[in-house]
Amino acid sequence: MSFSLPDFRRKWSCRGYMSAGAAMVTAAAGLLLLAERAEARKYHAPLDIFNLGAPKPRATVRAARIPLPKPRPEEAPKASDEGAAQADGKPSPDKPGADKPAEAAPPPEKQASACRLALTEEIAIAPSIPDIRGPGACGGEDLVRLEAIVLPDKRKVTVKPAAILRCTMASALADWMRKDMAPLATSLGSAVSELDNFDSFECRGRNRVAGAMLSEHGKANAIDIRAVKLANGQSIGLTDRTASREVRERVLHSVCTRFSTVLGPGSDWYHEDHIHLDLAQRRNDYRICQWNVWDPLPQVAPLLPAERPEEAPPPEVAAKPEAKEGADDGGAEAPPAPADKPAADRNKARSREPATKKRR
Repeated sequence: MSFSLPDFRRKWSCRGYMSAGAAMVTAAAGLLLLAERAEARKYHAPLDIFNLGAPKPRATVRAARIPLPKPRPEEAPKASDEGAAQADGKPSPDKPGADKPAEAAPPPEKQASACRLALTEEIAIAPSIPDIRGPGACGGEDLVRLEAIVLPDKRKVTVKPAAILRCTMASALADWMRKDMAPLATSLGSAVSELDNFDSFECRGRNRVAGAMLSEHGKANAIDIRAVKLANGQSIGLTDRTASREVRERVLHSVCTRFSTVLGPGSDWYHEDHIHLDLAQRRNDYRICQWNVWDPLPQVAPLLPAERPEEAPPPEVAAKPEAKEGADDGGAEAPPAPADKPAADRNKARSREPATKKRR
């Protein structure tokens, strides 16, 4: 009796038993793995140096203490009024509504400077204006709009147009007008009524040259003046040559005493028709005063020659040396043709003269 492998598989088939055994082995391996993991949780891992894998105990939960609200102040509105306002849909007066944003707190009021306190309405009509912050270094603080200067006799000198200046510059200008120009106008038999303002604050370089250093006009620290008008209609043009030289010199000395910079005719051609005044701060209080008081130009240029002086010799005597000199040259010249002879006769007389005669 012989056995072969195909016959063995056909007669003794164990495929079903092998599949069931494999399943049982797999289930047993899984249960064993779970048991090992549960047992491993009781001990630390051998490489867990920082005790990261160990379970951390939970903190004990305690009840939080809830703070109670403060007692309602006596000046607060009653709860019934507030509830009624909310029921009507109106926001309470002390709380902004949804469509009404909360108003920002006003900025603290700026304290007035000593100059602002001294420049009262008895000296000048100069209301304060907000600080100017222009491009670059233009602008300034403690600014005023100088509209008029009040003289000691309560008369007002109008500044046309109103000048935007620093308080210190406006105060210096008011003192000059009250203490120097008012007595000068009184000596002329009148009073100052108007100040011709040519330029005050303007953000620009010196002489309006591109790229030049910032002018004192850009700092609201300068003013240009062309004339001072009097109440009797007279106008004192500061650069007018026809105006009294004595008056212009008095104005020159007064402004050079009070201001640190004075520019006028003779300084440069930019200031030929006005006077520049400012309070620029320089080292050692250095001052500049460049203003030439020119004399008036002659009204009519002399067209005729000057009169003959009395001590001069008569024309006949003055002509004798010429006649003698002509004789030395080879004979006297032909007498001039009378005025009544025609031009043709004079030309014939000239043609008869010798060709070798020396001409003068």
